[in-house]
Amino acid sequence: MEVAQLESGMNTEDYRKLQGLFLDPLGASCSLSRTEFIDLAWSSVGRGSREEYGLLFDSVVVTQEHRGLLLDSDAVKDEGRVDWGGLCSFLLLELSEKVKHNRPSTVPCWKPPRTLTCPHRDQVQKVLYLQSSGQYVTVSKGGSVGLRDKEDMSLTHTHRLQNCTVAPKDLWATDVVLLHNVHMIAVSFTSKEVCFYDILLKQDFSCKYKVQGLTHTPWCLDYWADPSNPDQAVLTIGDIGGQVSALHFTSAQISLFERLSQRTDSDSADIVVWDELVRGKHISCYIVTHRVHAPAWVRKVRYLDSLEAFVSCTTRPQSSLVIGWWEKESRSLRATSIFTKRGVWDVDHHRKLNLIATAGVDHQVLVWNPYVTSEPVCVLGGHMGPVLAVRFMQTKQQLLSYSKDKVLCLWDVPSQQCVHRLAGIFPKTPEDTHTLLFLHEERHLLLLSFNSLLLLLETTKEERRTSSHEHPVTCVLYNSLFRQVVSSDSASSVICWQADTGQKVKQFHRCHGDAEISTMVLDGTQTRLFTAGTDGEVKVWDFNGRCLHRMNAGLGRAVEISQVLLLKRSILVMGWERMLTVFRLHSFSQSFVEPSEWKGGVQHRGDVLCAAFQPPHTLVTGSYDGEIIVWNNDTEKALRKLQPPPEQEDNKKQQDDSPDAITRLFFIPGRTSAAAGGADLVSCGGSGVVRLWNTVRSRLVGQFAAHSRDLESIIMTVSPRGKYLVTADREGTLKTWDIQ
Repeated sequence: MEVAQLESGMNTEDYRKLQGLFLDPLGASCSLSRTEFIDLAWSSVGRGSREEYGLLFDSVVVTQEHRGLLLDSDAVKDEGRVDWGGLCSFLLLELSEKVKHNRPSTVPCWKPPRTLTCPHRDQVQKVLYLQSSGQYVTVSKGGSVGLRDKEDMSLTHTHRLQNCTVAPKDLWATDVVLLHNVHMIAVSFTSKEVCFYDILLKQDFSCKYKVQGLTHTPWCLDYWADPSNPDQAVLTIGDIGGQVSALHFTSAQISLFERLSQRTDSDSADIVVWDELVRGKHISCYIVTHRVHAPAWVRKVRYLDSLEAFVSCTTRPQSSLVIGWWEKESRSLRATSIFTKRGVWDVDHHRKLNLIATAGVDHQVLVWNPYVTSEPVCVLGGHMGPVLAVRFMQTKQQLLSYSKDKVLCLWDVPSQQCVHRLAGIFPKTPEDTHTLLFLHEERHLLLLSFNSLLLLLETTKEERRTSSHEHPVTCVLYNSLFRQVVSSDSASSVICWQADTGQKVKQFHRCHGDAEISTMVLDGTQTRLFTAGTDGEVKVWDFNGRCLHRMNAGLGRAVEISQVLLLKRSILVMGWERMLTVFRLHSFSQSFVEPSEWKGGVQHRGDVLCAAFQPPHTLVTGSYDGEIIVWNNDTEKALRKLQPPPEQEDNKKQQDDSPDAITRLFFIPGRTSAAAGGADLVSCGGSGVVRLWNTVRSRLVGQFAAHSRDLESIIMTVSPRGKYLVTADREGTLKTWDIQ
């Protein structure tokens, strides 16, 4: 029984009794040694065993040592002691961990993706949402603007931004931000200027200010305004020279910049010279900068008001992520530089969790604590290409990531698990396609751009996903007699679920102690469950949770059991050696069962991983080296071997030298054509290839690549009537094949 089980069986009165153990005769708090705690707790509480209280004590001590909470007395240093505060801290910590891991995660249910009519001929640089009008705005590289209705996303208006500094054909907008507190948008251009356009008056986007003469081309922008004081605002600029510059406005709603002269251009916009801003000529605005990223291009900038810091990223490893801490008194930035293997494309911040996520060129999403930057809090691995964008879902403690190979992942941040993966719906585009990710949480809307193409994803509802097990699930069976799903996990638990309602019916804990359950099988009556553990034992259970037999498959050793095959007069166990381990049914008069000798001896050159049986006496086994052997199960003698033609073996060796392990074997139900040359057996394994065999003539009938060889081994199953084959790979992809 686990510590958690002991706790779950205790009530308030039991905890009061435990608390009393930590009081001396005078009522003062005291600590207990392991022996004292076990003796007193077991006799006082009246439930559980001495072993369980010993396990509870050890867990508390280990937790305290880990957190540095042990007392400094000599007695503590010698053997470890526990007081009431330490016990409470452990119980609360374990409870919070359980709540965290069992907290339901919301998983989006997407409507079919919709391609939107796009007015742009060149790539979309930014998507914005105008709260005041409820419209969506897209701005392209060439300066064209599209406004969309918030209800159906239809295009309602188009406009072209004016900038007389350059010819229209040379206009190149690099980024856009919304200045919601002053009803403007700021647009950065390759002409080394930032222009501010009015979006309130007739939506004609008239230019009000032009900041000109920047040292380098501005590449990315960010804007923040103080919700409680809209006069205070910050515009952050990242440029291709590696510089991050922040413009702090102190009276934004009155005027962003002061008019130092009457100079205006033909756009009637006030000209603001960058050098004048740097030298502090504008009282209502001042600049702070750092150049830690130089000479790399700054890819993304964000101002984090909760930290009073600027976060920025580049694809240069040495300065992949930089946090610039704003020291307001000295009007300077103190920079912290973070190294990653290949640099970062994008960055985002979760305000409540205070975590920073980075989209890595090395295919990884890293999550950082901004105050502890020596290493990431966690690594979210699963993308097979460079990650281009990351977006936190602020209300759900979730993170979206999109990679270059067109895969969208949804991560549950506290559990660090990918709870949803979307692929195969995105358009085919050239390798160098510019991709943008826009998330509008309030509307449950996700907009992706692929150059000038816009793809809309909306959710219909949210499905609640809960963790069925506290540990990874290792095997799942269906019991048609009881109409229940039976599942096992790596912590050696077995749970039975009512299939039609999903209700947990019963749970068996620690079936193999601390050993993982590697596989399970039901007997023909479906009233007995066989579980195989990495402790080398196979156990037989009834559905009341009683262990009826223990089968010593590993002969006392910890071995990896891959399959248990139940036959009429014997049980075959395999997975860790070149010979089958057999248990005769006449040996089951004892609770502890020893294996018998397999008469056929060793025939495989690699470990036997799987087997299949077809009445009356045909047995086939598959091994790690890709070999299949046909046996007569009655005599236990090997009859023949099944192997691919030599030319296919040569082709495989040229591709790689990895073993083509056989992971699954199935006789195809209803196939009686083997004598006529048809296929009666199907196999799959490490190469991602499915092969169809004729076991009578020892012949390969056909084969096909079901999954990519790069995904290593695959598994499969066959439908009861032999019409369909279902294959699955390590990426979570399932495929159904019509093999009839």
